Amino acid sequence: MNMDFNLSISQEQKLIMTQQMQLSVKILQLSSYELQKLVEKEIQENPLLEIKYGDENKENSLDYKKLIKYLEFDNYNHSNTIKNNDEEVSPFTFISEKKSLKEYLKDQIRDLNVNDFMKVICDYIVENIDEKGYLGEALDDIAKDLKVSKNIVEGTLKIVQGLEPDGIGARDLKECLTIQCEKRNIEDENLYIIINNHLEDIAENRYNAIAKKLNISVKEAQNYGDFIKTLQPKPSRGFYTGEEVNYIMPDAYIKKINEEYYIIMNDSLTPRLTINNLYKGIINGEEDKDAFEYVKDRLDSAAFLIKSIEHRKSTIYKVLEKIIQIQREYFDYGEKFLKPMTLREIADSLNMHESTISRAIRDKYIYTDKGTVKIKDLFITGLISKEGNESLSTIEVKKGIENLINKENKNDPLSDQVIANILNEKGVNISRRTVAKYREEMGIKSSKGRKRY
Repeated sequence: MNMDFNLSISQEQKLIMTQQMQLSVKILQLSSYELQKLVEKEIQENPLLEIKYGDENKENSLDYKKLIKYLEFDNYNHSNTIKNNDEEVSPFTFISEKKSLKEYLKDQIRDLNVNDFMKVICDYIVENIDEKGYLGEALDDIAKDLKVSKNIVEGTLKIVQGLEPDGIGARDLKECLTIQCEKRNIEDENLYIIINNHLEDIAENRYNAIAKKLNISVKEAQNYGDFIKTLQPKPSRGFYTGEEVNYIMPDAYIKKINEEYYIIMNDSLTPRLTINNLYKGIINGEEDKDAFEYVKDRLDSAAFLIKSIEHRKSTIYKVLEKIIQIQREYFDYGEKFLKPMTLREIADSLNMHESTISRAIRDKYIYTDKGTVKIKDLFITGLISKEGNESLSTIEVKKGIENLINKENKNDPLSDQVIANILNEKGVNISRRTVAKYREEMGIKSSKGRKRY
């Protein structure tokens, strides 16, 4: 065995991303909400960064308002806009606060004809109900926490489950559906057997198996399935549970003026950043070396942050310009006129890399006269027609599949292969596998799952 140690020199190429490059890439792909959070964090950590106020900013704000009024935008301002003192405040602001699910339940508990001891346990159970309306805590744990018997907790849970909405406080889906049936005074034993043992069969349209097990007809089994599907699997639906998604803040507004589309970047997403003048004396002086190095480092960081935010803005603007050129008919007439468009197509036209375009559109939204649109949704692939001279968007093909399924005989639904054959006859070059893929993306079941008895 050769155990010699030798020194050797070799040359190799490596691409190393500096911290600044990594920050620039990160900022480009951040959503508007994430960008706001990053800027707030940087302002706290970097004393050289400050938000720009003053007369110049005030003048820009006034001009901005005039522009909004001229363009007649609806919902132009995002949720963080600060109202001026002289703006009229609607009285409805003070009466439109949402009542949460737990508040709604506790209001009912206060009116119950039970003693205060039971009401306290009811309130505790309500506090353990999750965002779907289910009890997320084991009864043994509740009994242990409250130092009461499990029997008392079980009895109290029955009280909570008697509240509205129906199914509240259930421990699983089966119990949730059972509670709803019991509240309707349904006594059909077969229904409860199906809920407890055959929910998966219903989901998979296996009514033959249910019929055989219960010695009933397939049509009767399907009728049971149809009824169960009318029940509410999520009792909290329609109530505020504190899980609402943050307001979407569009990065840009697309407005048509005199037959031309204009891109207006949403500058209100981030505060105007500038460098604090107080630190310029330290840079010019160079008397305290440690202070000089620290301020220089912070200055470089602040300047690069501002530059990266501007680069993000200009990149999104350039991408949107190209999208409007390609998708002009979509902006004019709507979704069915959306053309096949790929990241490579945009990247090549802008002399950028595909990954740059991908980052630039990640979690970004635009506001149009058709509502708020996710930029990524404008990128769709296409299929070449059999003649090879026309590219069909996936949206068009999906709508074709959906139309065929809507018109099919539900007693004998179309298989994916039959749908592919019909579309091929119409000039669409599509395989059975692609039909299945598009069908699943639209949330449509297979022919077996669509069959009616």
